[in-house]
Amino acid sequence: MRRLGGLAAVLVVVLAAGIGGLYVYLQAQFRAPGPLTEETGFLVPRGAGLDAIAADLAAQGIVADADVFALAVRLFGEARSLQAGEFAVPPAASMEEVAALIASGRTVVHRVTVPEGLTSVEIVTLLNDAKVLEGSLADTPPEGSLLPETYHFTRGDSREALLQRMQDSMQSAIDDVWSRRVDGLPIKTPEEAVILASIVERETGVDAERPLVAGVFINRLRKGMPLQSDPTVIYGITLGKAPFGRSLTRKDLATPTPYNTYQIPGLPPAPIANPGRASLEAVVNPATTDYIYFVADGTGGHAFAKTLAEHNRNVAKWRKHLRSLKKQSN
Repeated sequence: MRRLGGLAAVLVVVLAAGIGGLYVYLQAQFRAPGPLTEETGFLVPRGAGLDAIAADLAAQGIVADADVFALAVRLFGEARSLQAGEFAVPPAASMEEVAALIASGRTVVHRVTVPEGLTSVEIVTLLNDAKVLEGSLADTPPEGSLLPETYHFTRGDSREALLQRMQDSMQSAIDDVWSRRVDGLPIKTPEEAVILASIVERETGVDAERPLVAGVFINRLRKGMPLQSDPTVIYGITLGKAPFGRSLTRKDLATPTPYNTYQIPGLPPAPIANPGRASLEAVVNPATTDYIYFVADGTGGHAFAKTLAEHNRNVAKWRKHLRSLKKQSN
């Protein structure tokens, strides 16, 4: 009996030493630098368990041993805290750091920039091309209802949810801008402000010119003059569904559509694009001038005029510039 008792004691000591050694080994492996030599993206699918995550990490060379990772996380980490998502794993990250990253929920942030002046069809196409988004867009939202800016999102977010954020942002911008409008404007509703802002947006991409262009259109509305905006004519032909692909003709300008501001009085019935905040600001606080004409000046901006005679001289300069470009291209 004494021999059996002594043997049992020896076995306990050996077993304890083995367990202790395994514990020390796992702890060392868990904290040792990992094999990655550069930052690597790693995707944890929804519903993935620890063993599946460990196997994927090893398959991508992020950790050296899947079994060691899984066992060490159960012993030293928070196995139940691992979250789904896309993560950017830094080079040489230890198993401990990888587990902490996945448990933190610090997923990769993507972004999409919506330029000012895109149509709603173009914005929907932009979202459909963002492969990390999910879901389909059933309908194209109304023109002028989406705010152009940069939006951040994570892999797996829905296109519908991002589109709703754009609509919410536009409504918030309109409410803010309209509340700060100057008195005496010939535009009477926020909807009319968006329509005019969309025209300004399509007329100029020069920030400093937006209040001037808005001022021209405001002056024309006050005088009862047609807006005579080429982008509205183009929208009346394409309805924002496709690029125009050619120059406007005299026939285009003479062909009535609900959007042809050479043929209709006042504003068109709806926006022709999605204007940015700067254009919205411009139409509710336009530059105070006597300008009622403008034409491209060959530098990317426009020449403004108070009289038709002055405007005609500016047009002649613009046409001369076009002829010079044509000769250079030949």
